[in-house]
Amino acid sequence: MEAMDGPKKKLETLLDELSRVNSLPTLKAAAHDVDRIIDLLSEAREQIAGTMDSHTASLTMTKLQNPIKTAFDKVNDSLKAASSAHKKVGRSLDKHFPLKPLPTDDDVMEQHLPLINRAIAMHLLREGQFGVASTFINEIQAKQLSTSSSDPDEAMDEDEYEDEEEEQEADDTGSPADSKHSSLASLHSEELQEKFAEMYRILQQIRAHNLLPAIEWARANSSELEARGSNLEFELSRLQYIWLFKGPAVNGLPDDERNGQLGALAYAREHFNRFQARHLREIQQLVSAMVFAPNLADSPYSSTFYTENAFDDVASSFTREFCSLLGLSAESPLYLAVTAGALALPQLMKYTQATRSKGTEWTTTNEMPFETPLPNSMLFHSIFVCPVSKEQTTEDNPPMVIPCGHMLAKETLQKLCKGNRFKCPYCPSEGVLKDARRVIL
Repeated sequence: MEAMDGPKKKLETLLDELSRVNSLPTLKAAAHDVDRIIDLLSEAREQIAGTMDSHTASLTMTKLQNPIKTAFDKVNDSLKAASSAHKKVGRSLDKHFPLKPLPTDDDVMEQHLPLINRAIAMHLLREGQFGVASTFINEIQAKQLSTSSSDPDEAMDEDEYEDEEEEQEADDTGSPADSKHSSLASLHSEELQEKFAEMYRILQQIRAHNLLPAIEWARANSSELEARGSNLEFELSRLQYIWLFKGPAVNGLPDDERNGQLGALAYAREHFNRFQARHLREIQQLVSAMVFAPNLADSPYSSTFYTENAFDDVASSFTREFCSLLGLSAESPLYLAVTAGALALPQLMKYTQATRSKGTEWTTTNEMPFETPLPNSMLFHSIFVCPVSKEQTTEDNPPMVIPCGHMLAKETLQKLCKGNRFKCPYCPSEGVLKDARRVIL
């Protein structure tokens, strides 16, 4: 418990500092005071310019002193308060989370700079930061060209890397890599930026409870979505039916024949026919709910018509399917990598420091000394660790299941063999090597 109290107190201290910052008046007041100063000076200039009397000009300047001084004092007080609060937060961060050098002698990321640059550029595009992404790509390419002219050997390494990436680039962007620095140049295409712009435009409409643009996109790409086994078009149409069913009092749409229960029924007759082969039961439930319309909340269909998180869920589904058609994952790989690294790094640093002090450093390359706990949303591939050798299986050393049902790594199984026979280390069963089967996780 004491080990947990330390981080908890640090977070509470930081939250207190942040609450003080949030309680400060916003800088809009300071901006208003600055505008007031500009107005006073402009009025004084016009008054002086409109008269040739030096006495009037002197009187105008005298009257201007106190209002200007008061306004400047207000601006300075607002800026001082904000600056002081931000400095306190910075000092708290430095105190409770001091910067520590990473416990490594090598910069392992330096070997993968082209891949890292591409991940950053793709992340910016995915976030809709097209201008920033374009500037980043241009600067990286300019740096690569200058490096190529000054270091032929390094340029050759870069070209070799790009050649290896060409096939992957064709999958990600829908067009083959066609330039010397293809891993970034392919992201510079206007077509790709237009696709992401379209995705954000449709997502904005979904969050505004307008599903029609998303339905139109899903219908235009129905063949590709069906080939993937996607139900996106039906999910969107289903939610559109439910949204119409709730009527103008909830959906805010015009109160006419295309809205309400009659509008929903007309929509179902027009669009649900194409989904009957795969979703007949769901369609029947949606239409049957008409009978319970006066008391839908207490009916068996209440959960079906619950829309609290429905638009967020369908927005996530749309993002996932849209990115999949571009050959991309639904989540930004850069975001996932950085988040997973932030979760794993503190434990790894603590472990490395402890082992260094005892002279028992981990020496196995490309292998973590312990399993890093990550949330389920970040677990994409099953991992098997041999219970005998304690080593993680690889493509060359895959997991093998033996006749008794226990699972071992292939190399472990080979070491246990005497001739072609082996004895299971966990039960009395014996077996023959040819009976072991590789397991695909």
